[in-house]
Amino acid sequence: MDRVVLLLLLLCVAPLVRGYPSGLVTDSCVDLLPHHSGQSPQTKPAPFTVAMDRSSYKLGDPVKVTLQASTSPFTGFLLEAREVGGLSPVGSFSMVPANAQLLTCSQKTNSAVAHNSGSTKTSIQVTWTLASGNAKNIQFHASFVQNFNTFWVDVTSPALTFVAGGSTTLPTTTTTIQQFTPPSLVQQKSISSANCSVSKVCFSQPSNCDPANADCYFMSALMVSGEAIRYEMKGPSNGYIAFGLSDDQNMGNDDIYICGIGSNGMVQVQHAYSTGRTRPNILPLGNVSGITVSVQNGVISCSFTSMNIISLQRTTGFSNAYYLLFVHGPSSNGQIRIHTETFISTKRINISNPEVVQDASEPGIVKAHGALMLISWMTLGSLGMMVARYLKKTAKGEKLLGKDVWFVVHVGVMILTVAATIIAFILIFSYEQQWSGGVHPVLGCLVMILSFLQPIMALLRCAPQHPQRFLFNWSHALNALVIKVLAVAAIFTGLQYLDKTEDQWLVKVMGGMVGWEALFFILLDVQSRCMVNRTDTLELTAMTNEGLLVALFFLGNFAFLVALLVGIGTS
Repeated sequence: MDRVVLLLLLLCVAPLVRGYPSGLVTDSCVDLLPHHSGQSPQTKPAPFTVAMDRSSYKLGDPVKVTLQASTSPFTGFLLEAREVGGLSPVGSFSMVPANAQLLTCSQKTNSAVAHNSGSTKTSIQVTWTLASGNAKNIQFHASFVQNFNTFWVDVTSPALTFVAGGSTTLPTTTTTIQQFTPPSLVQQKSISSANCSVSKVCFSQPSNCDPANADCYFMSALMVSGEAIRYEMKGPSNGYIAFGLSDDQNMGNDDIYICGIGSNGMVQVQHAYSTGRTRPNILPLGNVSGITVSVQNGVISCSFTSMNIISLQRTTGFSNAYYLLFVHGPSSNGQIRIHTETFISTKRINISNPEVVQDASEPGIVKAHGALMLISWMTLGSLGMMVARYLKKTAKGEKLLGKDVWFVVHVGVMILTVAATIIAFILIFSYEQQWSGGVHPVLGCLVMILSFLQPIMALLRCAPQHPQRFLFNWSHALNALVIKVLAVAAIFTGLQYLDKTEDQWLVKVMGGMVGWEALFFILLDVQSRCMVNRTDTLELTAMTNEGLLVALFFLGNFAFLVALLVGIGTS
């Protein structure tokens, strides 16, 4: 009996659990919901855009509509055109790709488009036309499905304006200026800083440089209309130049346009999405028109108009504020390689508000922070730890300021280490003035807190003859070890941020420095253990050997330190 009841329940519930890999979703025409039982649409910004090849139309005009994924593909979709503020579909679709199908919504044939299978998709392009009727301004509405639990509803395009006369389609002429283009033609297409902060946003390095100069990196953005932006960029490079719009001042999750030399030697414009330190994902160019490119005497120039929606992980749209990132670097057979230099705006900018943006990349205060932390924990801190652990017997019986020499050296060096750490901490937080997120600041804060506690623990220690003295000895040594490990990890993550070279040579040198230090700690420990319970003569030999090992260690340590400091200074 129980099995019969269970079977009946399953039969009753089964019709409620629906999925539509076939794309036959006509019952979603009004609310655009996929009706996945028990699931709600995502509320965060969609990683997809709905774009058009024009900003206005007239009756009979074919309008190309593109559904574009930015960071991850989609499996299902539903697309309709509606009057602005309306709920019913208008017009008809045609020229759909093989992985899509036409639907009848609100008893209107071909008034919607949907997927026809559960395959992954990154881009869908269809054609929409309004042949007759009472034409008005319209918007395209789409829903995107990644899986049963993850979907976005009613992602809209910019408004498509109806005009009774001719269409205002953006120009699509592409002009490619080759290496030996006559100077007069280049001048006609030249990029200028005119109207910076008047009608367009400008960003350059060096600041306020003239883009007519060969050593000037320059980009600008001009709002042509509510949905179109005219971009320009120019700079010396043997591979590519690129700019990105970002939610923060770090690489990753950025909307990027690349102007680079292709495998055929010609300059091409590419649209991409950055995923961090890996090569960015190249996207379909989308609604980009009016492209003009050139390369002359090693200087690359690009101008184009884009109607693509700016879509990032946390923000989407033209009216939001973004950081500007400008990079340049080499390429190989048309494939871009890691950039050699990065320029980053000091603040977020809104492209619709004209201004001149200043460069904030590679500030000296950040380099000073890195240099202080490196000196503190890879040289001074190492010296303090070695003296306390291995050189207590050196200059045995000699006093300085009423204390053993080794103790005075240890305390002095560790005070310098903690002081430099505090200064480095203050410098970086006075510069950032906010929590930037990520692993590096977390590690840095832990190092700062534990470093501040270490001298307090030392001041509160009990006398050497106290029966609980061993608790201080172990806790003091353990805290020092934890600080050392965290400091090394923080330095590694900091160097990864500073080092823009493809092979990350600063990180590799740091790895060599850590290995060199670990080797000598092992040698000193072996030396110390081998000389336990030996005679005074051999003990004197041991002290000599330990002194030589420490001296040799610091010769190598100094070489690594100089290399890293030079690398930080020139990063």
